[in-house]
Amino acid sequence: MLFRPLFRALALLALALSAGSPALAGQFREGPKAVLELFTSQGCSSCPAADAMLDELGQRDDVIALAYHVDYWDYIGWQDTFGAKAHSQRQRDYASAWGSSRIFTPQLVVNGECGVVGNKRNKVDAALADASLSLDVTLADAGNDTLDVSIAGAPGATGEAVVWLVTFIERAEVEIGRGENEGRKIAYTHIVTGRQVLGRWDAVDGATLQLKLAEVLTGPSDGAAILVQQDKDGLPGPILGAASFTR
Repeated sequence: MLFRPLFRALALLALALSAGSPALAGQFREGPKAVLELFTSQGCSSCPAADAMLDELGQRDDVIALAYHVDYWDYIGWQDTFGAKAHSQRQRDYASAWGSSRIFTPQLVVNGECGVVGNKRNKVDAALADASLSLDVTLADAGNDTLDVSIAGAPGATGEAVVWLVTFIERAEVEIGRGENEGRKIAYTHIVTGRQVLGRWDAVDGATLQLKLAEVLTGPSDGAAILVQQDKDGLPGPILGAASFTR
């Protein structure tokens, strides 16, 4: 299986770089029922309520929250300080996977399976009530600023999935100078700063790997989520399992 050599290479690199590093001091989140991906924009007047709701939900032990700031509202007068074309494309990819061409903010995607209006509490609560993740992803402090990741197998399941590392900033406040939210100071949380593929998972053997945190938590990022997500012809499918950690 091709993902095994990649995981071994990552593990060897992590061990080689770990000498003399301090122990990890942070928070692990394992066994969530849901990964919530909010597509939001600082230039959208409907988004602050969704941003606040994501902050609240992200404090739950059974939720991993991620905020993807899109760039397609920048033209109305304010350039989102966290916006990225890649985030807008991820939202478009979800829409394509569901046979739709419509994207909007705020949109909350639950476990990669359904999207709801992100500031409608009743819609969000209903989607979250039915959410579940079946695949165990566990984390362990290996010392020397290194993290062990173990992803269970799922005998009887079919297909493969992509293992993603998604880095984020836990919290930041932004003063909005123009656009629909002009004059407001808004707190944002779980702000996605980057995504990278760690390898592929299959149902038979699962996978193990090690992460050197100094290498993956670059720039302002102070946390990361590990997502195991099915892939449908290059488009995102259901999320099977997840875990997260913060400094």
